[in-house]
Amino acid sequence: MNPEKIGHEKVAIVTLGCEKNLVDSDIMSHLIDDRGYQLVENPEEADVVIVNTCGFIDAAKEESINTILDIAEYKNTGNLKSLIVSGCLTQRYKDELIKEMPEIDGIVGTGDFDQINTIIEDSLAGKKPILVGNPAFSYENVTRKKVKEGTYSTYIKIAEGCDNNCTFCTIPSFRGAFRSRSIESVVREARELADQGVKEVILIAQDLTNYGMDLYGEQALPRLIEEISSVDGIEWIRLHYAYPGYFTDELLDVIAENPKVCKYIDMPLQHSEDHILKKMRRPGRQRDIRQLISKIRKRIPDVAIRTSIIVGFPGETEQDFENLLQFVKEMEFDRLGVFTYSDEEGTPASRLPDHVSQEMKDKRANILMEVQRDISRRRNGRLVGQEIDVLIEKYDGRNDVYVGRSQFDAPEIDGEVFVKNYSGSLGQILKVKVTHSYDFDLAGEVVLIESSQ
Repeated sequence: MNPEKIGHEKVAIVTLGCEKNLVDSDIMSHLIDDRGYQLVENPEEADVVIVNTCGFIDAAKEESINTILDIAEYKNTGNLKSLIVSGCLTQRYKDELIKEMPEIDGIVGTGDFDQINTIIEDSLAGKKPILVGNPAFSYENVTRKKVKEGTYSTYIKIAEGCDNNCTFCTIPSFRGAFRSRSIESVVREARELADQGVKEVILIAQDLTNYGMDLYGEQALPRLIEEISSVDGIEWIRLHYAYPGYFTDELLDVIAENPKVCKYIDMPLQHSEDHILKKMRRPGRQRDIRQLISKIRKRIPDVAIRTSIIVGFPGETEQDFENLLQFVKEMEFDRLGVFTYSDEEGTPASRLPDHVSQEMKDKRANILMEVQRDISRRRNGRLVGQEIDVLIEKYDGRNDVYVGRSQFDAPEIDGEVFVKNYSGSLGQILKVKVTHSYDFDLAGEVVLIESSQ
């Protein structure tokens, strides 16, 4: 694509934060590879390291800073010539990073990472480039990504930014307003990924269910799903994240009826109590949530529902937490992630009264996760004796077992399925009979191979 290939330097990308950052790293990988640089996995071997940072909450910011400092040590112990920082932390804290971290040789923001080769070249020339402009990057034309060999599941970002303005969230400030990609652009990327051997695409956006409103004047996610399902080689389509306020019957029908759509819904609810939801500026109230979950399970009986909960939001009382526990027990979510409220500067929530101590937030999170562990174990147990499709992704030689996932589990965050009686190739979707269940994982035996070639 680029006839003026230059440089033989080795480049490594270290990606932190959410799956949306992985998409940006894959795009940078393609641009870097196309330019003629050599991509390597180990940062210690690299001449150039790019740290793609997260700046969402305090813990993520701390991890990003520590990673930058750790990588900088390779200037003394490895081959490192240039340390470049990209992502949300640079968009949000450019001035602080420039002032406080002389170890950094180049900075690029969330709206400009397609210029990564220029940043690399300038940094190697000793210029200390800084390119942090409008956070609103356009994915419409720069859709090609380089995925690692042996990747069978990957993410497609179908929209960027967010318009919901939840009171605890800083994302609009460093990712911009909600912007959908065109259906044609997304489908083109799905075809390119299928050509690279990808079997599962995970559609991600800060608010999937609002997809298309800005481009087409309607919620176009169902139409997009149908278009992607026509791509040869793509066997599974997974959805992250479905905002409960805009979940339509049309979308529910597509999930229920399209055989390529995983029967898995990731719907961040954040809380159960109405006055907390109102202060969070979340749509709907508990009654609406209960009705929606009931409708989903009635329409798709075998669906796996994942949600996320924030504990310790300002004003959350002990009674609110007890009510939340009861709500989780009654709803029996298949998957649940728990986060403690992080007090982010500049957000409306940071100015609310009655903040909860960190000790109490941690205690509540631990209690909720133990409740969820019991629920997960019980719901997993229902699958014993059933046959499920499993995408085989790796071989664990130490335990002589193949490892995959069912359609009910997203990569990295949910459980896995361990398969003993298999000796074929990776990337296959197998029919597996579940023989054992655990807190979060399953084990089983192959009963039929469904070729997805």
